[in-house]
Formats: sequence, structure tokens, C-alpha cells
Amino acid sequence: MTDSLNRRALLRGAVASAFGVTSLSALGPRALADHHGQSHQLKGNIRHSVARWTYDFLSVEELCQLVKRIGFSAIDLIGPKEWHILKEHGVDSSMCNGAELSLEEGFGNAEHHSALIESYRKHIDLVSDAGYTNLICFSGNARGMDPEDGLKAAVTGLKKVLAQAEKRGVVLQMELFNSKVDHPDYLCDSSAWGIELCKRLDSPNFKLLYDIYHMQIMEGDIIRTIRDSHQYFGHYHTAGVPGRHEIDDSQELYYPAIMRAIQEVDFKGYVAQEFIPARATDEEKVESLKAAIKICDV
Repeated sequence: MTDSLNRRALLRGAVASAFGVTSLSALGPRALADHHGQSHQLKGNIRHSVARWTYDFLSVEELCQLVKRIGFSAIDLIGPKEWHILKEHGVDSSMCNGAELSLEEGFGNAEHHSALIESYRKHIDLVSDAGYTNLICFSGNARGMDPEDGLKAAVTGLKKVLAQAEKRGVVLQMELFNSKVDHPDYLCDSSAWGIELCKRLDSPNFKLLYDIYHMQIMEGDIIRTIRDSHQYFGHYHTAGVPGRHEIDDSQELYYPAIMRAIQEVDFKGYVAQEFIPARATDEEKVESLKAAIKICDV
């Protein structure tokens, strides 16, 4: 048996063990989804998801099985080539990707508009045809540009695809990043900049992906921002500060209170875990996701 096959078998065993599945026969392709036909009972007040890239030590199929066993049915940041796997498992693509050029080349710079418009027009149709709703987008970097000029450029570029998004029922969601630690020079690095962009576009099909980790680094005041400006936020991401790891008591944010604020404003979208698990083994990383969902299930 090759090393890769050995690793895959061990990984299936680790994930299965995390849910009390111990028999060798339970390690088949659909073992996690089918074991006793059971899943954890969540409260239903928060619509949970997880970012695919943070659990990429699992195949997409294995991640689908894992989230179903935990008790939710959505994965963030998967593109068209893998949507068929989600559909096979009854898992939603809660935030689609694949239309972007890069995190640094976004709508805030007019020189990228031609390529972005072509790509987003294609992907808006793909998202709609697949029965999904959310498609991520980015401002890109400033590269010496004044923030106001970046806003004007973003409005010009996004308006060229928004009519199609409105017609097809797709919501474009621009992610807020921090420019202090992870994404130097990123334009949309404050809730104020993003909210102003929403106001100028004035479309129900353009929202902000409010990343709690990034905005804690840039400005803090998370709960008040959610309460005051929730109408502009269409999606949320989580992670621990500092470090972007587990959202447990090793970091400074208190996620139960943040989730209650999200619930109180009657938010109907998804909250996706986007922490990078820091625990040593794959089994422990699986436990980290289970723990995060429990923390956020208010």
C-alpha cells in the first residue's frame, strides 16, 4: 500500500473515530453520512457553514460527510468543478468562488475590470443555474490609490455585472479583510469603506462578507457594528484573534455573544467557520470544528 493510501485510510479512521465509528466496515465512502442515520441536533438559530480551504486535509466528499455528521449542511468557498459533489451529499455551496482573479486584483482597480466583468458574468450564470445564491468578490489592493478613487472604480465595475446578478438572483458579496496583518494594502479593510460602497451601489444583490476575525484586528467593536449595520452584511466568517486559529478561550473574542447579536438582528444567511485549526492531529482538527459549531450554536 502506498503512503498516500495509508494516510487516507488513517484519516478516514480518525474522522470516523471522532463520531464513535470504530468498525472497519464503517470506513467506506459514505460511512460518515450513513452511520445510524444520525446527526447532532443543532438549535437552528444560526445557519452554520465551514470554509473548505481550512479543512483541505479532507477531500470534499469527506468534508461533506463530516458536516452532515455534525448536523449542518453547507460549505464555503467551493467553485463550479466540485459542486456536483456537494449536490450528491445534499450540502449547500454557501459562498461560491471561482470568478475572482486574485485577492489583490479586484474591482477597486479599473485596470482589472475587463477580465473581472467577463469572469463574473460567466459565474453569475453558473451560480444561478446551480441553484446557489452567494458569489464572493474582492476590492483588491490600493497600489497607491486614494480610498475614494477605489470606491469610484469599484462602483463603476460592479454596476456592469449587478443588473445580471439581480436578474439571476445572485448576491455578490465583497469580503472585508484586515490590511494590518494578513492583507497589506487591501482596499476594503474597514466596515465604513464597504458600507459606503453598498450605499452607492444601492442594490439588494450586493452585500459585505463581514469577516469577524479581520474586523476585530482593524477596528473591533464587533457587536455594535453588527447591530448598527447588519443590513449591509450578507455573510459572516469566524476565526480566533490573534492567530486565526480555534475560536475557544485561548483567544480574545467571545463568540457566543457575537452569535447572539447576529441572531437578534434576524440574520437569515450563513455563518462560516474560517479558522485554521492549530491542533496537531487530523482527529483533533475535526474535534475543533465540532467545538466551534457548538460554541456558535446559540
